[in-house]
Amino acid sequence: MSIQKPTQSQPMHNSPAASPIIVRPIRPEDQVSAITSLLHRAYAKQVAMGLQPLAGRQDDSITRERAANSECYLALRQGPSYSAERVVGVILFEEHEKVTFPSFFLRPEVAHFAQFGVDPDVQGCGIGRLLLEQVERRARENKAVELACSMAEPDTELFDFYIKRGYRLVDHWQWPYTNYRSCILSKPLS
Repeated sequence: MSIQKPTQSQPMHNSPAASPIIVRPIRPEDQVSAITSLLHRAYAKQVAMGLQPLAGRQDDSITRERAANSECYLALRQGPSYSAERVVGVILFEEHEKVTFPSFFLRPEVAHFAQFGVDPDVQGCGIGRLLLEQVERRARENKAVELACSMAEPDTELFDFYIKRGYRLVDHWQWPYTNYRSCILSKPLS
């Protein structure tokens, strides 16, 4: 797969009355602490289940490292004055980690995403869809025919979220930094 420069997304409105949501690559001036805080809130349900997802407990240095080792996209909600943006979602495309990957992720025709989170206060407003559309677009640009992810097997609600969006279970995996088995899910790209 050839790596191409990330594309900019156009502003999106999730409802006529709502502030616009913009999906764009992370920038050096973006506040890493706001992203880490968002991830902790987004993964709090799994943490409350007794799970230990990395995104639910990582500090700012790990957030920064993971963003630097991937194409990191942020969903931002414009403030009333359009001068302030608030991070409401994040997703990593093609993260490169220092651990062994599931064999499915290593296939040349497969792209993957990770650290997908939406602020719980705005879940259900289409922000997750916008982030998933961004990584699907990037996967197609890289000539991938499948888009895969890893998710905590005990989180059946999240599993159902992906199944409803066309993903299927292809494997299981144990990451060295979690206390649960993960499901490897994949979706064919049309």
